[in-house]
Amino acid sequence: MMAGHSLGEYSALVCAGVIDFADAVRLVEMRGKFMQEAVPEGTGAMAAIIGLDDASIAKACEEAAEGQVVSPVNFNSPGQVVIAGHKEAVERAGAACKAAGAKRALPLPVSVPSHCALMKPAADKLAVELAKITFNAPTVPVVNNVDVKCETNGDAIRDALVRQLYNPVQWTKSVEYMAAQGVEHLYEVGRGKVLTGLTKTHCRHPDRLGAERTFSDGSGARALKEENHEF
Repeated sequence: MMAGHSLGEYSALVCAGVIDFADAVRLVEMRGKFMQEAVPEGTGAMAAIIGLDDASIAKACEEAAEGQVVSPVNFNSPGQVVIAGHKEAVERAGAACKAAGAKRALPLPVSVPSHCALMKPAADKLAVELAKITFNAPTVPVVNNVDVKCETNGDAIRDALVRQLYNPVQWTKSVEYMAAQGVEHLYEVGRGKVLTGLTKTHCRHPDRLGAERTFSDGSGARALKEENHEF
């Protein structure tokens, strides 16, 4: 079973044989272009909220919107949620989250407010490009970001990729889902250890997993090789 966080979902789909590598490269290039075109540079923002529950963050965003867009967009782990939208609204929501008890509200160095309603125009353009690509049945289940489901139908996978652009990445629920399916080990394949760190947060909160499983984390192919897995 595999999952990819945000853009990483395309990598997972390539590994599962759903889309061709060359097609994926072209798609992610177009995806980035459409996202940047959707919001003028300097008008959007994202911020990581640390140490506040999901409901309080959602309430802070709703109250801080004032006619603009701001919402939770990445549910990364228990106690870490990213918000995105118009820059001023994100700043107001960050301040409201801190007032509500958040440990930190960290602005992220990005130019595009991913996974919020401002990305709907980009999603519409991406849908046109996705329709040109052949989608195969996955050889390995891939948990999608937006519905936390393992789709097998090409049209359903396309639709999930389109909606992912303007809906939250449900990473916390994805980890919980994999645990419920019997997954006991998560391995991060790629540069960095961000997802490994998020998994450690889940390990400290086993009641949030929804299954009695002990997670151990590793990083990339090295960990797989050390455990004599074929890859």
